[in-house]
Amino acid sequence: MPIRNRFADLLPEITQWRRDLHMHPELQYDVHRTARIVAERLREFGCDDVVEGVGRTGVVALIHGRGSAGSDGSVPRKTIGLRADMDALPILEATGAAHASTTPGKMHACGHDGHTAMLLGAAKYLAETRNFAGTVAVIFQPAEEGGAGAEAMVQDGLIDRFGIDEIYGMHNSPLLPAGTFAIRSGPFYAAVDSFRIEVRGRGGHAARPHNTVDTTLTASAIVVALQSVVSRNADPQHPLVVSVTAFRTDSDAFNVIPDAATLRGTIRSFDAATREKAIDDINRIIDMTAAAYGATADFVFDEAPYPVMVNQKTETDHAAQAARAVAGDVNTDAPRTTGGEDFAYMLQACPGAYIQVGNGPSAGLHHPEYDFNDDIIATGCSWWVELAEQRLSA
Repeated sequence: MPIRNRFADLLPEITQWRRDLHMHPELQYDVHRTARIVAERLREFGCDDVVEGVGRTGVVALIHGRGSAGSDGSVPRKTIGLRADMDALPILEATGAAHASTTPGKMHACGHDGHTAMLLGAAKYLAETRNFAGTVAVIFQPAEEGGAGAEAMVQDGLIDRFGIDEIYGMHNSPLLPAGTFAIRSGPFYAAVDSFRIEVRGRGGHAARPHNTVDTTLTASAIVVALQSVVSRNADPQHPLVVSVTAFRTDSDAFNVIPDAATLRGTIRSFDAATREKAIDDINRIIDMTAAAYGATADFVFDEAPYPVMVNQKTETDHAAQAARAVAGDVNTDAPRTTGGEDFAYMLQACPGAYIQVGNGPSAGLHHPEYDFNDDIIATGCSWWVELAEQRLSA
């Protein structure tokens, strides 16, 4: 079954939803407008149960198919979960689009507006047709971008509360041709740690550096030294990324050597041993480098890490089968990505899989010129529906 004709009819409406969400981006758990609109739409569609406030600001709706969940007195049938993320990023948009963000410093630079719109479109179709025997739980998650919203929803009882037997997620990829699919079984997205390095010295007048312990120089040396963690300390057979992404001092004056400097960065890995060794190496490097300049430095994790996202083999096959039905082919040997994805928490709690859909050539994810490709909406909606109907066939 290729792209469903119904989604050609719905495309202008779904596109309008997507662009409205794009114009009003919200961050992490503060997705109150988005969640309210999602819940209102789901009720309009006639979903059987719409629950708000799951994992703080998440929304879950149940759609029962024909002969679902013991309606005939039989053993309850299977429930599958379909998850989309709702939050945006703290980025100043530079697309110049007519539907660009109306909130300076916030934008949908990862396509979560598109993910939410596609799952809403699929929910509308499934509530209309109910051509399946079981229950579909459509899941709209907050705080994927660094807030571990998936973990919050799981801890709030997502899996057991709604009786979910399998769970699936989808993300757009500018690296893939529009409307194509890619997936792999096993580890797919990397574990993610975010960290701070607090450097302390002795500030003073820039004209008399010999009377100071220069934190700017010390922090700069640490940034350079950390490049050896991957290039000289890590096993090249085990992927690892260590990136320093921010450098701040406690002064912006041209003639002041600051007392303190802060570095921020991220570690990406696929196995525990590589991660632990990298952490040990970073600790050793910052301590010894700081000491060499007469300063001190502390290594601090910012937030709970995202675990490796691992697709289960059986559910990966199910996801690929649905993609094949929609697109005619699917790459089932997609390369692992060092991007992070908190859907990993849901996959730790329930069998499932995560797939990529091509966004076509565009700016990269998290770039100020990125925009979701509305031309792939029908493809994404069709995949959700195909997957639900295949997994819940009578």
